[in-house]
Amino acid sequence: LAHSFTSISHSRILHVSSARKEAKFALEETSTCDEKQANQEEANESDLFEVDNSGRLTPRQGRKAAHASVEDSDKKLKKKRRLSLPSRIKNIFGRKNDELDKQIINMAVPNMINLGVVPIVNAVDTFWVGRLGVALALAGQAAANQACFTLFFLISFLPSIVAPIVASAVASGDTDEAQQKVCESVWLCMVFGLAGTVALAAFPRPLLKLMVLPEGSAAMDYAAPYLRWRALGMVPSLISATGFAAYRGMLNTVATNALNLFLDPLCIFSGGMGFVGAAVATAVSEMASGLVYWKLLLQRKLLRWSKLLKPPSWKSVWPLLKGGGVMLLRQLALNVGFLVATRRAQELDPTGVSGAAYGITMQLYSVGIIICVAMQNTAATLVPSTLAATKNNKDEARTMANRLLNWSTLVGSMVALLNFVSLPFLVPIFSTVPEVREAAKIPSLIASGIHLLNGPILAGEGILMGLGCYRDLTVITTAWIATMMACFSAFRGLNGIMWSIFLSSIVQLVGLLGHFKRVGPLAVSKEDSQK
Repeated sequence: LAHSFTSISHSRILHVSSARKEAKFALEETSTCDEKQANQEEANESDLFEVDNSGRLTPRQGRKAAHASVEDSDKKLKKKRRLSLPSRIKNIFGRKNDELDKQIINMAVPNMINLGVVPIVNAVDTFWVGRLGVALALAGQAAANQACFTLFFLISFLPSIVAPIVASAVASGDTDEAQQKVCESVWLCMVFGLAGTVALAAFPRPLLKLMVLPEGSAAMDYAAPYLRWRALGMVPSLISATGFAAYRGMLNTVATNALNLFLDPLCIFSGGMGFVGAAVATAVSEMASGLVYWKLLLQRKLLRWSKLLKPPSWKSVWPLLKGGGVMLLRQLALNVGFLVATRRAQELDPTGVSGAAYGITMQLYSVGIIICVAMQNTAATLVPSTLAATKNNKDEARTMANRLLNWSTLVGSMVALLNFVSLPFLVPIFSTVPEVREAAKIPSLIASGIHLLNGPILAGEGILMGLGCYRDLTVITTAWIATMMACFSAFRGLNGIMWSIFLSSIVQLVGLLGHFKRVGPLAVSKEDSQK
């Protein structure tokens, strides 16, 4: 027993001793790790700081510069976050006095002035007709203008493709090519315009019934005489459109449409023509504008009598008609959509209240959209001229296109805001009939919202025109009109017509931006994106 007890005690002593040794070893290891960590922190601290001659602890030079760089970056980031709204807008468009901005502004502002006179003149016409206090007169004027514009825009597909061609030719120094295309376009416009004039002047009632007014419409008696006189300006208008497009291609513009502002009161009141006097004033001013552009084109040697007195050869005209044919399909789709909208508005009630309200709404809408159309014309000119001047440098052209989209978006937003703010004052001006004023309020508000989309939409269209992507543009436009027509079936009344235009415009915007960013000639490829 004593031997066993001694053995057990000895083993316990050995176990306790071993445990104590393990605990001591663990404690020493922990102390060693803490000491190493402290030494590492001290070493890091010594890298960050040093003792100067006066005994003070100061940051080392390399670390000091690094910390200063980080602090500067933080300050810049905080300053960027505190940027005001004007500064942020300035960052979007680039440096102050940027050359691209100057080029866009110098091109767009004269475009806006020249194109803006047309809807303003039409607004003056609408104002004086509205003073008559007859809803059917306003409805008839709206129907006649829509019929005239439909035929005009169907024929004016040629001037729409002249500007990019002239811009590329002038930027490349090939003035003979520019002259040839302008002469061919003017010759075709005179032929097509003469046919349109004869059709509108000789058969106004059948054409109005076919396009705009329903059977037995009371507005026909006002629309037919207005359309007959309005048609006399068809050929001069097409010549002016070609001249204006050629001058845009030369990065220059001329304003010639202001004459109508003075002729309206003379013809309506002093001449005693009444309602028809507005159409006569418009036709005379268009003739004067056509003559001015004719003289200017001759002076700039973009027109030659020898080329105008004989028809161009089929071989030289075919490329122009081929590109213009696609644009003709686009114009056809556009006109079908808005003809259906006008006809639906005319059919809503026999008193002409809805037709008059729709005419006022579209009149106000046209003043805003024509400013955005100026951005479209600017894009259609500057993008191809940039490509030609930089020898097809897509990066430069893409930069120009992006800047145009930014500017056009800003312009569309400003137009929408101004239109919205001015509606309470403008709507009552165009009619003395209380029912017409009330019916035009909500549609005009919706039209203001559409301008938010029109800014980037019209710039996107201009970019595609400048790049010659007429087929793709026609497909996108057709999808837009098809969506609009489908919405007409879902929405009712005058408000439903405007909501249909608004919703379908979203589809158009998505298509244009998707083409520009993803599949168009200026789209950034995966390789370029990685670079």
